[in-house]
Amino acid sequence: MEELEQGLLMQPWAWLQLAENSLLAKAYITKQGYALLVSDLQQVWHEQVDTSVISQRAKELNKRLTAPPAAFLCHLDDLLCPLLKDTACPGKATFSCDRVAEALILRVRSELSGLPFYWNFHCILASPSLVSQHLIRPLMGMSLALQCQVRDLATLLHMKDLEIQDYQESGATLSRDRLKTEPFEENSFLGQFMVEKLPEACSVGDGKRFVTNLQSLYMAVTRQEIQVGQKLRGTEDPQTSSSASSQGTDSQLLNQPEELDSSAPSLPVPEKEPTVTSGPTQRPQLLKVKRKKLRGLFS
Repeated sequence: MEELEQGLLMQPWAWLQLAENSLLAKAYITKQGYALLVSDLQQVWHEQVDTSVISQRAKELNKRLTAPPAAFLCHLDDLLCPLLKDTACPGKATFSCDRVAEALILRVRSELSGLPFYWNFHCILASPSLVSQHLIRPLMGMSLALQCQVRDLATLLHMKDLEIQDYQESGATLSRDRLKTEPFEENSFLGQFMVEKLPEACSVGDGKRFVTNLQSLYMAVTRQEIQVGQKLRGTEDPQTSSSASSQGTDSQLLNQPEELDSSAPSLPVPEKEPTVTSGPTQRPQLLKVKRKKLRGLFS
């Protein structure tokens, strides 16, 4: 089930409007099962099932349909894709949801092989650790990332102001007065932002703005979380594997003759000396040959 858990974490959130219910949802489906997460910003519901549950539920809801679990999972993936990915193609299914006690049931109605197809996602309240994994920790990571981004932008603005000042001191002037700006004052900017922009910026609403504007950052943060978790568990991720492979290649190169750049001038390479099998009487002559060749390299 680890594949489903990591796959679900890597998925972006989608905004759904089902009748009067505004929901955030994400799903991950494989041939072995699916994982689904749904939230109304008040509560979070979750369902994760394997092929045994798929088979049993398919028999209960679709008595006229007989197919392996992988076929039902593939069909569910086709039905959810237009809903969650906000694709241009119209969906071939009707979705609705009901709340029963503390559970949420997402109902799907469609067709499969010309016959009616029904499916119910039975989502129970998510555990605190799951909520932390998919919402609290990623949102904290996103906040810190945005804070670093703001700090870097403020530094860049200060550098731009110094650059403009240098141009002005050199006699440069603006061709259009409307392009003139005041030097950036970070404290003044932050104070004005808190008064004028903060109320609008913090308007979470039904979560649609979060889904529309921040999903690329959300996925970058969750990807980083997965990589950190893999390192802590001693699991080699693709980057580590690539690094290890590179190190292995470097180690091999250290034990091999270095290849010279074809564009660089090269020194003449001495020919390989024949193996000497005779005794000490030929060694003085061999030393003379070596010295002559070395002098040729540096002459």
